[in-house]
Amino acid sequence: MITVRRSFIVGVPLEDLVAYLADFAHAQDWDPGTVRCVRIDEGAVRPGATWHNTSRFRGRATNLVYVMESRETDRLVFAGSNKTVAARDVMKFEPRSATATQLTYTASLRFKGLARLAEPFLRSEFEALADKVAERLPIVVTNQQ
Repeated sequence: MITVRRSFIVGVPLEDLVAYLADFAHAQDWDPGTVRCVRIDEGAVRPGATWHNTSRFRGRATNLVYVMESRETDRLVFAGSNKTVAARDVMKFEPRSATATQLTYTASLRFKGLARLAEPFLRSEFEALADKVAERLPIVVTNQQ
């Protein structure tokens, strides 16, 4: 399994940040690897909500279905999967001031079948992608507010 974690400050209040990130469709704005992310069910954004995510990695497109596993006032958990990978994204939020929130973002990927053999060779690329998310997400979210 590959796990990457980044912690950074976002210049918006905790409640606003959680509300924005709870809609995983916004991943196409802040995640450089996500090409498209579309909600595939209806209703409130709550545990059980689902999204179709298309990501590009190493020049290849891959599709995953993501499900919101939990939504709390200070934590979001999403799980995505397809036939070759299972992904889990955990976002923890901690207020730093009335207008700033610390976000700790942990992304884990578990490859299935023969794809598991590639894990050691892919870690550095996922670390670089996590750096880009930590750089881009605060800017995108702050500009949305």
